[in-house]
Amino acid sequence: MEVNPPKQEHLLALKVMRLTKPTLFTNIPVTCEEKDLPGDLFNQLMRDDPSTVNGAEILMLGEMLTLPQNFGNIFLGETFSSYISVHNDSNQVVKDILVKADLQTSSQRLNLSASNAAVAELKPDCCIDDVIHHEVKEIGTHILVCAVSYTTQGGEKMYFRKFFKFQVLKPLDVKTKFYNAETDEVFLEAQIQNITTSPMFMEKVSLEPSIMYNVAELNSVNQAGECVTTFGSRAYLQPMDTRQYLYCLKPKKEFAEKAGIIKGVTVIGKLDIVWKTNLGERGRLQTSQLQRMAPGYGDVRLSLEAIPDTVNLEEPFHITCKITNCSSERTMDLVLEMCNTSSIHWCGISGRQLGKLHPSSSLCLALTLLSSVQGLQSVSGLRLTDTFLKRTYEYDDIAQVCVVSSAIKVES
Repeated sequence: MEVNPPKQEHLLALKVMRLTKPTLFTNIPVTCEEKDLPGDLFNQLMRDDPSTVNGAEILMLGEMLTLPQNFGNIFLGETFSSYISVHNDSNQVVKDILVKADLQTSSQRLNLSASNAAVAELKPDCCIDDVIHHEVKEIGTHILVCAVSYTTQGGEKMYFRKFFKFQVLKPLDVKTKFYNAETDEVFLEAQIQNITTSPMFMEKVSLEPSIMYNVAELNSVNQAGECVTTFGSRAYLQPMDTRQYLYCLKPKKEFAEKAGIIKGVTVIGKLDIVWKTNLGERGRLQTSQLQRMAPGYGDVRLSLEAIPDTVNLEEPFHITCKITNCSSERTMDLVLEMCNTSSIHWCGISGRQLGKLHPSSSLCLALTLLSSVQGLQSVSGLRLTDTFLKRTYEYDDIAQVCVVSSAIKVES
């Protein structure tokens, strides 16, 4: 009968500990009214407890810090830090010690060791310490692989390794919506939800635009000459709470003049989100390039450059239109027709020639109209006809104006 030799014990011991910030100590207050049987006993015990806050003993939150009791959660965008220690438990001097730490993800294997050089020798009761850091950029299962190789006094080469498996969770749920304005502006609404179990301090949420756009943040208001955020003085995001951010992107001047280029742009930019959790632990996420659905303007685009918000009833007002030939190859010969509606009446000659409009070029047109009905009225009734192709383009609901009576009655 064959007997297997006993497994040889290693001379070195490997210990791995995740480095995280401590948490505030919490206690469960036990109190009662003075007329109850214990009297002031419970209150006195809480006052004598060193973990309670002086003068606020009945609060659960104390002044002491607690070291982590377990591995805890790791979220995407945070920095994973770990302390690795190799200790010589034997009474022998060990030589050529090499400690290697790799992080295995679903898509790659990363070397996290600060140095790949071997230590010449390790005396008894001595240790080799290393601290590794890694910014987590993937969700899902991660495996920390720690391998140790060394040589005994007898010249025997030894090797062992340990595996530490953990999950990386998603901290934020980010949803985006795009709104294409007639003026080539693009509005981005970003909804950010905290899907962790602890509050977050939102340090920065910014939009890095693509090369063709400038961005303006619409998340603050001017009060008495001071810029104040619309979210109030506290930028905390509680668990499962959602916050909405709004941005306006305007095409740069060199691209705004080229209608065909801006028309087909789908890449807008990417969001950069920075937050802090308990005791200042920082996390950062960058989204991939955000893409919008390119608006379809057709061959001819009509947009408004200027229009008043409020006009008087039955009094002429002026608007400025911009007509753009979105075709990159074909010249157009345009004729403008103005058709009255039940509330909007155009002033001027209908059917006039606008002349030839070359590819990717535009012209501005001043028009006059009046409204015969009060209230919010829609500007409609413009028709453009390309005489080359005998094709007519209709433009209704171009904009809305508020029509008010010019006679102001003052009640006594």
